[in-house]
Amino acid sequence: MNPYAVQIGNFGITWYSLFILTGIILAYIFIRSEAKKFNLKGDFITNLVFWTVIVGIIGARAYYVIFNWSYYSTHVSEIFKVWEGGLAIHGGLLAGLIVMIIYCKRHKVSVLRMLDISAPFILLAQALGRWGNFFNSEAYGVATTFEKLKAMKFIPDFVIYGMNIDGVYYTPTFYYESLWCLLGVIVILLVRRLKYIRLGQQIGIYLMWYSAGRFFIESLRTDSLMLGYFKAAQIMSVILFIVGIVLVLLQIRKPKLEYLYNKKEDIEVLDL
Repeated sequence: MNPYAVQIGNFGITWYSLFILTGIILAYIFIRSEAKKFNLKGDFITNLVFWTVIVGIIGARAYYVIFNWSYYSTHVSEIFKVWEGGLAIHGGLLAGLIVMIIYCKRHKVSVLRMLDISAPFILLAQALGRWGNFFNSEAYGVATTFEKLKAMKFIPDFVIYGMNIDGVYYTPTFYYESLWCLLGVIVILLVRRLKYIRLGQQIGIYLMWYSAGRFFIESLRTDSLMLGYFKAAQIMSVILFIVGIVLVLLQIRKPKLEYLYNKKEDIEVLDL
């Protein structure tokens, strides 16, 4: 696969960068639209998204570099080449969460409401971002055969052929994760329409949904970040899945007609 969408001499724009940028832009548009329903100002959303994205990318890169320090310690100049790939979503989520908490607290906006507003659109951005991995020929799974891939009717031919790397076909785990994230977008948006959905439950569902899928998909990958003998993404998936369960259960215990997501009042439910 050619990683460049446009290349003129030594200058080039990678598909990886384009898909990530597209995901961010779409997420911003949908988050801003949803936030209007709760009288949250456009400037607040723009600044929040801007700083969350900037710090999130730094966190995602730092997370990836730390787990690959044996390489980057001798290739320091490559640490900053984020357009070539190497962003770990869990690092981005943790860094972005810190920014969101600080910014929302500063402007007296419910952290849980902003997390709920953002949840499905973060998944949308993740789904699009995985296609950048496709063009970078990364985030794939174990070696397989053309026949096995062809037998799975939900995998398009261009994905199958793109998974032929140096003459070997690999499992398109990036594609599995992208589909899983898109399905999660639909699930959360449907849940959002429920009359008694409470604040904090959508982000809780996001954590459970993404973590469950990522845990399984990570078991198929061959390029995982490792923490000793364990895959770091699977460890984080277990932790975040538990956090998601706790959030959902805590909110279920709240009075039925209070702390509802679809109420216009912006109520801080948990002191995050």
